[in-house]
Amino acid sequence: MDKQINTELSGVPEMTFGGLGIAPQILDAISKLGFKVPTSIQHKAIPIATEGKDVIGIAQTGTGKTLAFGIPLIQQILKAGKGKGLIILPTRELALQVDETIQKVGRQFGIKTAVLIGGASMYHQVRDVQRNPHVIIGTPGRIIDHIQQRVLNLNDVTILVLDEADRMFDMGFAPQIKTILQVVPRERQTMLFSATMPDGIVKIASTHMKLPVRVEIAKQGTTAENVEHELFVVKKDQKLPLLKKLLGDYKGSVLVFLRVKHSARKICRELQSIGVSSAEIHSNRSLNQRREALEGFKTGRYRVLVATDIASRGIDVKGIELVVNFDLPENAEDYVHRIGRTGRAGMSGKAISFAMPDQGGKVREIEKLTRIFLPISNLPDISAHLKQSAPAERYEDERRSFSPRRNQPNRRFGNPHGKRRY
Repeated sequence: MDKQINTELSGVPEMTFGGLGIAPQILDAISKLGFKVPTSIQHKAIPIATEGKDVIGIAQTGTGKTLAFGIPLIQQILKAGKGKGLIILPTRELALQVDETIQKVGRQFGIKTAVLIGGASMYHQVRDVQRNPHVIIGTPGRIIDHIQQRVLNLNDVTILVLDEADRMFDMGFAPQIKTILQVVPRERQTMLFSATMPDGIVKIASTHMKLPVRVEIAKQGTTAENVEHELFVVKKDQKLPLLKKLLGDYKGSVLVFLRVKHSARKICRELQSIGVSSAEIHSNRSLNQRREALEGFKTGRYRVLVATDIASRGIDVKGIELVVNFDLPENAEDYVHRIGRTGRAGMSGKAISFAMPDQGGKVREIEKLTRIFLPISNLPDISAHLKQSAPAERYEDERRSFSPRRNQPNRRFGNPHGKRRY
């Protein structure tokens, strides 16, 4: 990455989209859609991308990355009058949401899209590809399927976008991405967006990009500024009663994250039994089921959405009041992505995590990455939701065993804000 150009991001003044090199007709279109003030990543990436330069955007989830690459992509295609855009994403939900945004801006200019994702009809996708779309949006595996069946030819791709690149590597898509990079033209513009920069992405940037300009709006591991964090130390059988209690305390929409998908249905049934509308979204659900759950959550038909990490970056819903980590994530990085679902677009949010007594190590990994101290709260009265209440003194013993010195955070962390120093 020694060829990579870095940009200084401090002290960026608030401004409109008008000074970012966007064509007047597109500027008018996004203004009518209600986009008035660019986010930090849009402010930094759009002027560079509209000049046709390669871009590496490092930004946490929920920062407006879709328009950061979508606006330049549409403008470049309209300007050239030829060529295609190819946008690769890790999940079906993300692909559908990116398509929705591209369509909002590009439809009035005649921009056609094709979405290539698993779980959807191959017949309809083939038909959409044959209509010669301006932009192809898809997941790596399904894109490869169409290439291998000789349905999809990428020889005319002029703009390539890799969105949520780190997540694609986490999900094992590196071989598919490598295959796609081998069949797209070398003479193209490439935009890569990611929350973190693992070695695999650095290698892509150095091998497949030309003098990329790097824009970074937050340090890796940075969480949303407007999110309040809280931690409860609980036993396994106290998690569900505590969740029910929290749903009584908070009145807005709630996103619940599980580590594994098998408990999602049980939790949904339990919540529905107490009158809380809920839906589940994970890899065992069909595409239609996942779309229905997400749409229901967006419209308020479901108050609670229960999800696994496989779907965490495909959930782009405004106004989520609370994110609950029912299970701590397997990787500390996923904590950042999970809680990024709340506190979006300048709004405030709350993130509550449940940790079992033997998970102190995982909590400290999260704290180290995020540089945030997760304050432990006393367990509220959950007896009304317990089928069989555990003795209070036994719970207190287990809570203290979580970390002997965590009850004195200022002394342990050496500052009045409780932030751990590394």
